[in-house]
Amino acid sequence: MRPSPIHISPPARQPCRFKQQDAPKRKALTKEQRDFLSSALRVNQSGELAATLIYSAQTPCSSRNTRTSDPMKHMYDQEEGHLKTFNAMLAKHRIRPSALYPLWQVMATGLGWGTAMMGREAAMACTEAVETEIGDHYNNQIRTLLEIISEWERDGYDVGDELKTFLSTLRRIRDEELEHLDHAVEHDAKKAEPHWLLTGAIRIGCRGAIWVSERV
Repeated sequence: MRPSPIHISPPARQPCRFKQQDAPKRKALTKEQRDFLSSALRVNQSGELAATLIYSAQTPCSSRNTRTSDPMKHMYDQEEGHLKTFNAMLAKHRIRPSALYPLWQVMATGLGWGTAMMGREAAMACTEAVETEIGDHYNNQIRTLLEIISEWERDGYDVGDELKTFLSTLRRIRDEELEHLDHAVEHDAKKAEPHWLLTGAIRIGCRGAIWVSERV
């Protein structure tokens, strides 16, 4: 008798033990948030341009004093790096610079030259005043970014690397600007006469320039 064929049943399919991860939830920026980021990049680029021009105008007068020229060279190099960073960001995101760009160039150069002619202490007082306002300005931007990030994370959205990188960049630059403030105070900024009037006028000018650059 012919033997019956042997039938082998296929193995039962095992359920997949690995669950496919859901793609991260992304949230589009609101118009208000887009406007904030565009404004932040525009005003930051204007501010860093002004800083490099102030130091450039002060350098010929300060170069005769090694005690002043060494920290000023260090500060200028950092400001130049900040400017390159924001120039690259503006180009990447196709954001126009401030329409008053030529005016900021003239005013920053004049401020740098004028305070340098008043003496080493006045040049340092200029740095003290400018960096005080810039430090507050960057802190306000960082605070707004943290609010956006916290809201997204609370709602379960993925923040993304670009926004986190921007936040870390602002923090680094803010810290370097505050380092410049410390340098200025250490190098006799408080001895400028009249200190209160000089720094007060420069700080008011900085606030006005920030306000305009955010909008124009």
